[in-house]
Amino acid sequence: MKQRMHQPELETMSRDELTDLQMRRLQHLVRYAMKNNRLHRERFKKAGVSPEDIRIPADILRLPAMNKEDLRLAYPHGFNCVDLSEIREMHMSSGSTGSPIAMLYTEGDLRQWAECMARCYVMAGCEPGDPIQITPSFGLFNGGFGMYHGARAAGLFVIPTGAGNTARQIRLARDFGTRILTGVVSYGIRVLEELKKEKSELPELTIGVFGAETFSESMKKNLENGLGLEAFNIYGMTETGGVGTLGQDCPDHSGIHVWEDHYIVEVLDRETREPLPDGEEGEIHITALTREAIPVIRFRTGDLARVVSRQTCPCGRTHIRISPITGRVDDMLIIKGINFFPTQVEQALMEIPGVHPNYQIIIEETHGVKDVRVHVEAEPTVTGFTVEKHLKERLGFSPKGDVFLPGALPRQEGKAVRVVYRKMDD
Repeated sequence: MKQRMHQPELETMSRDELTDLQMRRLQHLVRYAMKNNRLHRERFKKAGVSPEDIRIPADILRLPAMNKEDLRLAYPHGFNCVDLSEIREMHMSSGSTGSPIAMLYTEGDLRQWAECMARCYVMAGCEPGDPIQITPSFGLFNGGFGMYHGARAAGLFVIPTGAGNTARQIRLARDFGTRILTGVVSYGIRVLEELKKEKSELPELTIGVFGAETFSESMKKNLENGLGLEAFNIYGMTETGGVGTLGQDCPDHSGIHVWEDHYIVEVLDRETREPLPDGEEGEIHITALTREAIPVIRFRTGDLARVVSRQTCPCGRTHIRISPITGRVDDMLIIKGINFFPTQVEQALMEIPGVHPNYQIIIEETHGVKDVRVHVEAEPTVTGFTVEKHLKERLGFSPKGDVFLPGALPRQEGKAVRVVYRKMDD
């Protein structure tokens, strides 16, 4: 396998070198956070921990974990560790409930973001001068700007289309020979649908960098086969500094490489908060070692995944590989005593011949009793009975299956709304 690296000396550090670097940076981070932020000082004091207590990797467990609610309560910049005169950019979470979560950036933070993103692009096979089309919005959501910062660092030719107007997106891709398409997973499907409607192709398009939504293997294959590209699963979030900060899968597609020189990843049991052995699925916790303005410490992401390997990858990188995100702790649905995640429904639907990638899971609640209905687009040969039967075989219960012709279900230009709740007794 051809090695594609932006910073080979950092991406191929030995396991011992990575561990030593992480420990030095973790010790510095704890001192830095205590010195520069009142909230961190209070949290560490309450946990009875000081910088001198962090001596070996296992000592990270002594540090208190953070979650989204901590950051919401501290809005707009309660966890900020630098003078406001040093802030150069800000972004906010795309969540719709409660107070927003704001991420602030120094010049150093922007360089770190660009560096992580550039590694992801080069790992996917992007080369200087390649035309890259950035479809996430350039606004408070971090996607567009993160893709842009990284593209500049990797020397790519930026086509900053932003979100929406899919017909124009395709025209620009054709006019400028777009080789790399970036966006949320569901928007890749929108582009594919428009191309099918036009009965056209984008022959120059060979690389897709998609994120911000769970990405089932079936959906990935749909994008690859339909658009004629190699799809890469990029990982990052507002709280870690934005898209791509955590990592991406490589051409071996055997897990998502997390940039361990910048982040420590823990996989913990959802209930006990204890570390899990490699291979067991749990909740991802992230510590940002090199962020300056708001470095999160043991942040509970809510994402579920497992450690795939700590060994050197066939691509040559030594950084840990985790599985693609299978779901979120708060996304789990419980219907008639059966626990499942929306990604499991997606995976099952994509196995049915004739089913299209657009679907919705409708949770109907009547007097406190929940039932589930699955709306899916499919060819006329697919019946509701077919959908119900296959979902029962895969999920263990029988949701109602409603089949619609392609194009009938709602579309969004940003993240797709896959789960809809309806109160039937209002």
